[in-house]
Amino acid sequence: MRRIAYLIPALSSLALIASCGGGHDNDDDDQSALECQVLTDAGGSVVVGSGLPGDPAAPEPASGYRTGKKVVTSKSYMVVTNNPLSSKAGCDVLKAGGSAVDAAVAVQAVLGLVEPQSSGLGGGAFMVHYDAKTKTVETYDGRETAPAAATENYLRWVSDTNRTTPTPSARASGRSIGTPGVLRMLELAHKDHGKKAWKDLFGEGIRLASDGFPIPGRMAQAIEGSATQLKADAEAAATYFNADGSPRALGTTLKIPAYAQTLQTIAAGGANAFYTGPIAQAIVNKIGVTTNALTGAPITPGVTTLNDLANYQAKKRTSVCTTYRSWWVCGMGPPSSGGIAVAQSLGILENFNLSLYPPTALDLEGGKPSVFGVHLVSEANRLAYADRDKYVADTDFVPLPGGTWDTMLNKDYLRSRAALISFTRSMGTAQPGNLGPVPLASYTGTENGTTHMTIVDKDGNALVMTTTVESGFGAFHMTNGFILNNQLTDFSAAPTDGTGTPIANRVQPGKRPRSSMAPTLVFTKAADGKIGDFYMGTGSPGGSTIIQYVTKTLVGALDWGLDAQQATSMVDFGASNSATTSLGGEHPNINTANSGNNDPLVTGLRALGHTVSTGAQSSGIATIIRKPSGTGSVLTGGADPRREGIALGDVMRP
Repeated sequence: MRRIAYLIPALSSLALIASCGGGHDNDDDDQSALECQVLTDAGGSVVVGSGLPGDPAAPEPASGYRTGKKVVTSKSYMVVTNNPLSSKAGCDVLKAGGSAVDAAVAVQAVLGLVEPQSSGLGGGAFMVHYDAKTKTVETYDGRETAPAAATENYLRWVSDTNRTTPTPSARASGRSIGTPGVLRMLELAHKDHGKKAWKDLFGEGIRLASDGFPIPGRMAQAIEGSATQLKADAEAAATYFNADGSPRALGTTLKIPAYAQTLQTIAAGGANAFYTGPIAQAIVNKIGVTTNALTGAPITPGVTTLNDLANYQAKKRTSVCTTYRSWWVCGMGPPSSGGIAVAQSLGILENFNLSLYPPTALDLEGGKPSVFGVHLVSEANRLAYADRDKYVADTDFVPLPGGTWDTMLNKDYLRSRAALISFTRSMGTAQPGNLGPVPLASYTGTENGTTHMTIVDKDGNALVMTTTVESGFGAFHMTNGFILNNQLTDFSAAPTDGTGTPIANRVQPGKRPRSSMAPTLVFTKAADGKIGDFYMGTGSPGGSTIIQYVTKTLVGALDWGLDAQQATSMVDFGASNSATTSLGGEHPNINTANSGNNDPLVTGLRALGHTVSTGAQSSGIATIIRKPSGTGSVLTGGADPRREGIALGDVMRP
């Protein structure tokens, strides 16, 4: 893998952010604040592609690790995203009195420009929102849907009479493109919780697309890594490559007038301007393309119509809220499996005293995880993934066992699952629990990339949102300045297993593919046992490993007392339902030399029967924790050192 080194300050974004200014005001302790300005340790050298064996090639390579990042403290509002420019856009909205949802709209508009490989207008998202005034938690589903004309064999055959694989692959064909959902979801949430006018939330995205922005490192690497596929689309080729065919390089100023025009149209006309009219027709046309623009080779078209777009609905879902020790943890329900799987992992771990197994040698990077800490969390993950793989899909089509997520999350059931964990040997591969006569086969397909934002506004409203186009640059189809997703490849291509048993996550018309996205909010437990005050928000990109990233961050903060940055920075560890346990080898506290045999954590896990992978991880965790301060509280934030992100707000001077 080619390694591309870059300095984040070279993006010019840090200087831009620092210049956004804002005067100083004083809090109760007469401590001045820097509004939407960077203080320290937001820069540093990052290498895209760590060079370690096992780097995840899809959706995006790992970006090395920025050491020395410190927790950021703000007085009253904060935004953490995976890119400095998107953090700035959201922070400026919060500074001007906007709500958390207002800021999320502005952040997404910029992310689709500066992280097109990860998310954008052509993708989908999940959001968990806390209203501080009403003390209610709501979840919003903006997951993409399969077209009405799709069949169960939509991804594996060109047609029922032409049983050949879509070309050049299911992913790079029109078959992978689901009806985008993120804009409908944001509009629905904005109608509920917006304070600023919708039309005023796209200005920064429009400005950056019109005036240009310096291409950041991860984007530059993604363009180069997907060059052949992107050049199959004429608009993508013209946007991301020079006239001689070379990829636009790191630091190059990129302008995308078509994206600016799209944002202007959406700002003026709302989401309807995207789901109907010329933009919708262009999406349908691009999904129906039949020829590779570079080679002339055939591309299998999708069957999405204008009616699919016009009829798309974002949905409010019942949040998955469960207790964990002295906390309430709330996440996203189906069609995401993330909320249930994280809650299952925690519910299993609740039966163990994790405080006995904290990281040692605690430092800014989260210390050195202990053998039994990693062992217990990884075993809990395995059990959760086993249930997820068999039982969880879009509940509009496939009900959960017993018709409710409580069947999978009640304390007695999770206690029985915890009893399967041994202190002397890893279980390797777990079996799903017996949840009654549910005639479903397991499906363990992998998912790919995303990005995440965590936001708290001046009124105390909190939002976590994970947003995605699936794999890096989605389906490589581009229209009107934005990339279209390949989200339908999160479905099982085969509708049944080898015995003919239906797979819950099979393709069906109008269905939403299963996801692992796990935007998560944590609350104190009130005196009456109900949900109390907001305490923490977190989430991450990372495809099917999101569940592991979020679980380790929650355990780090809630069980081991790590601050927001330490919990975020801590070694990424965990397991899906296989014998392999992952330890992020990009982390400075993991010794990958000699196949890990010089690292006592690696050898300790191997002695317990774990197959240990030290491949570099590509998480993008964004965490905010509310901490007491004097007679009130402050917000503390951490941005993943494995990506380019930063935490911004009315930051208190050190």
